[in-house]
Amino acid sequence: MDAYDDLATLQRETFDYFIHEANPANGLVRDKTEADWPASIAATGLALACYPVGVERGFMSRSAAVERTLATLRFFWNSPQGPEPDATGYRGFYYHFLDMQTGRRAWRCELSTIDSTFLLAGALAAAEFFDAEAQAEAEIRTLAEALYRRADWRWAQDGGETVTHGWTPEREFLKHRWEGYDEALLLYVLGLGSPTHPLPPSSYKAWTTTFRWEHCYGYDYLYAGPLFIHQLSHVWIDFRGLQDPFMRSKGSDYFENSRRATYVQQRYAIENPRGFDGYGEHCWGITASEGPGPSTLKLNGIERRFEDYAARGVPYGPDDGTLAPWAVVASLPFAPEIVQPTIAYCIHQAKLKAANAYGFKAAFNPTHPGSPDNAFGWWISPWHFGLNEGPIVLMIENERSGLVWKLMRACPYIRSGLQRAGFEGGWLASSHASRPS
Repeated sequence: MDAYDDLATLQRETFDYFIHEANPANGLVRDKTEADWPASIAATGLALACYPVGVERGFMSRSAAVERTLATLRFFWNSPQGPEPDATGYRGFYYHFLDMQTGRRAWRCELSTIDSTFLLAGALAAAEFFDAEAQAEAEIRTLAEALYRRADWRWAQDGGETVTHGWTPEREFLKHRWEGYDEALLLYVLGLGSPTHPLPPSSYKAWTTTFRWEHCYGYDYLYAGPLFIHQLSHVWIDFRGLQDPFMRSKGSDYFENSRRATYVQQRYAIENPRGFDGYGEHCWGITASEGPGPSTLKLNGIERRFEDYAARGVPYGPDDGTLAPWAVVASLPFAPEIVQPTIAYCIHQAKLKAANAYGFKAAFNPTHPGSPDNAFGWWISPWHFGLNEGPIVLMIENERSGLVWKLMRACPYIRSGLQRAGFEGGWLASSHASRPS
């Protein structure tokens, strides 16, 4: 099987997560394959962008995609919005986790600004794809716009310049804000582009003043440790050639920055400063992920501390030998020349796709021995996560056809948000946004 077939098969198998780990009645998508686990609004937003890919690739019919998309958007539009602790959302934002059946808040979790961003981005992608005059597709467009217009981005600033991570009915706004280079690039673009409650341009400038420009393994780049930070906003927006004032001052752009961050990951794995098993040219991908811990084991005379879920990163850590194959795939458009051989290694040598319903499992750790009955001989996650599956489907598609990028280029709110942030060049320089043919 060649690299093209590997990608096509991986994309198809991964897409099945959004068909089978969802509630068709309300469109909610399970966060994780563990029994009785709630839905994630981020996974649901990724699903909304994946359905157009499914239609284009023949994974599902257009009518089935319309039905699932409409169920999702109707649910979010009609679900209870308010300060009550058992609502679905408030001020146009939604709780991070929702009960799969009722759609109400799960676990006393936070109203999440970033996860709401991914949900709204998925809705806007669907609105661009379903462009027929049929009543059902027109309703998709109406609901997606209404949901986006309802989000009160200014409220989410809580009187500050940058945007807060979220809010709970019990403690109100969370103390943390979107500061430092992170996945909030998309959040600020959507917030700036809002026609109803927009963020002021000063909020974006305040965010970029918190950036760290570093030199690592021969590369000058805007630093963020976990690889997902360099990927998630790029799932939706084609940043090739687009420059905001910060990137203009560096003679770079965010796409090139993600390419360099991908190479830094590979270089780190080759040098392997902490001496973990397996790391190398074709075995890397350090990001926020589940892990085999928390535990401490003495292995080959070395005491190793293993973490459970952690925002693992390069080059400063934390790093406990845990790798995430999905994070490799999500860098495919940035550096296919090093990503494709790594995907091939994960499939054919490490066998990380064997006997899995939805492509790659979430993470693996060749240093940790895993459970005694584990056929791999090392720890491998037993679960799949929607937040991992979506970027695999979408970034493979962006590399193959650019579909999601084309859809979002046609969205006037994305264009407006980028322009208000000070972006110039790239596709913004064209007189009109291109649409998929």
